[in-house]
Amino acid sequence: MALKDTLLTDVKEIFKTNWNTREGRVVPEAEDIKLGNDAVKLTGVVLYADLAESTYMVKTFPAYFAAEVYKSYLHCASKIIRNNDGIITSFDGDRVMAVYIGDYKATNALRTALAVNHAVIDIINPSMQEQYKSSKIKEEVKKYTVKQAVEIDISEIFVARTGIRGSNDLVWVGNAANQAAKLCGLRTYNYASWATKAVYDLANDKVKTSTDKRAMWEKATWDGKEVYRSSWKWEQ
Repeated sequence: MALKDTLLTDVKEIFKTNWNTREGRVVPEAEDIKLGNDAVKLTGVVLYADLAESTYMVKTFPAYFAAEVYKSYLHCASKIIRNNDGIITSFDGDRVMAVYIGDYKATNALRTALAVNHAVIDIINPSMQEQYKSSKIKEEVKKYTVKQAVEIDISEIFVARTGIRGSNDLVWVGNAANQAAKLCGLRTYNYASWATKAVYDLANDKVKTSTDKRAMWEKATWDGKEVYRSSWKWEQ
């Protein structure tokens, strides 16, 4: 049978097969969901930690330097996500996606964003400058600062397994994944953390107000919607 005929048969089967869905209380692993029309539904907070200006960095600096920045950023973001009860779901080039569930999902996600900002400002950038202060690319590095943004939203998520046997992964379908990704476009160098109103309202005050009673997030507007942004840091 030609590949075209096989694909046609497979696609028709996907569209006509009823879905077997169930409510999820934990973030599923790929092996928890079958390759057929099987899915888990859950309400989750989706977070993207996204490195900025990666194209510029790759064009400007040696490959080894760009790789070190990628690794440093994704390493710190990943450890902070896990330290705040987030589940890493995927890596996409210069960014990592995570899902938070449970009673403190919004609080944990907002804390993650502030902690990643701390890691970039107080760990990654100083370490980079120290390492390259006497190298042949020191002048270029002096002009460069690692920048990033973390974007967060919440919604019901439909989790299905896609691909083929031996090469497959989970796909996360829901407004939160789309909105969090789109918030990347709001990134400014003054604000590294962005969250929708739904996430902000659900979070505990301890990640919204400092110990001296100052607001750590401020209201902004995006696409006619209320969102919140922050330049604060959270040391972990």
